[in-house]
Amino acid sequence: MKKVLVVFGGVTSEHDVSTVSAKFVIENIPSDKYEVVMLGITKQGEWYKYTGKTENLPEDKWTEDKENLTRAIISPDASAHGLIVFDKGEVKNEYIDVVFPVMHGKNGEDGTIQGLLQLAGIPYVGCDCASSAVCMDKTLTNTVADCAGIPQAKWLGVTKYEYSLDEDKVLDKAEEYLGYPIFVKPANAGSSVGVTKVSSRENFKDAMITAFNEDSKLVLEEGITGKEVECAVMGNDEPVAGQVGELVPANEFYDFEAKYISDASKLFIPARLSDEMLEKVKKAACNAYKALGCSGLARVDFFVRESDGEIMLNEPNTLPGFTSISMYPKLMNAAGFDSATLLAKLIEYAEEKWSR
Repeated sequence: MKKVLVVFGGVTSEHDVSTVSAKFVIENIPSDKYEVVMLGITKQGEWYKYTGKTENLPEDKWTEDKENLTRAIISPDASAHGLIVFDKGEVKNEYIDVVFPVMHGKNGEDGTIQGLLQLAGIPYVGCDCASSAVCMDKTLTNTVADCAGIPQAKWLGVTKYEYSLDEDKVLDKAEEYLGYPIFVKPANAGSSVGVTKVSSRENFKDAMITAFNEDSKLVLEEGITGKEVECAVMGNDEPVAGQVGELVPANEFYDFEAKYISDASKLFIPARLSDEMLEKVKKAACNAYKALGCSGLARVDFFVRESDGEIMLNEPNTLPGFTSISMYPKLMNAAGFDSATLLAKLIEYAEEKWSR
């Protein structure tokens, strides 16, 4: 039976979401096909092989289960093809067939762990190092999308250094080019952490400070009036689109609270669009997926602009949430893939990609 290493946690603002996603993934990987090994990374960056109950993953209860924790790391040495486990004074190698990095945001979804796994020569689920990095950094995503002719909101990139030289010059330029409302976003963050919608100069500077607390590079985007829709995609050379969903956030926009805390956000599957428009969104999702070099899986988010029906790229998510309320598994379930089948397919795509 093949061993699948599920990596979770990490030094990231999305650590807690990762542990919930990992619980879902571990409990739904077909046990008749795969043996699951768990590797947790604490918020302080400590790595442990965990052999306890999956119910302890949320809220980091697994870190308190000392009897089931053993220090371990992924070996960058390709001949090891797996873990180095430090067990009671002994150093052991444990062979791993495939890694499923169930990690969101920085240090998990941005190409860092993907680069380690490529050095290690271990097949892994999801996008490769390059596409993960491009899709995580919103300035790179937007630049590639512009070059590929993919419609998106008007945007500006700004670094902390540039902003420190002349704050008012940056804000003046944004007001003139983008108009209000403006979304202020860290270039490298997920789950809408650090994102603020500003409608006047009054709270613009506070929004910049909030975003710069998450990253030294920001993206400023014009506000789009229209439907916010998401499409699940999976596959390698010939990606397959799942169903399209529509979000009606509980708050002014789909921020962290609306995603994970409030139960007032509404979700429509399929999205409230004509059959023709649903197919256009699916096609746009696959086109963006390929243009950005994605493989394995991604959730591609769009706006459908109210004024003219233009389908506009919002952002790709190369390792979307796998919690019980997450869109990606829900959209694939709606397209006919139950959770076990979906996860098995993703592992198969990983083996197919890296066997080449």
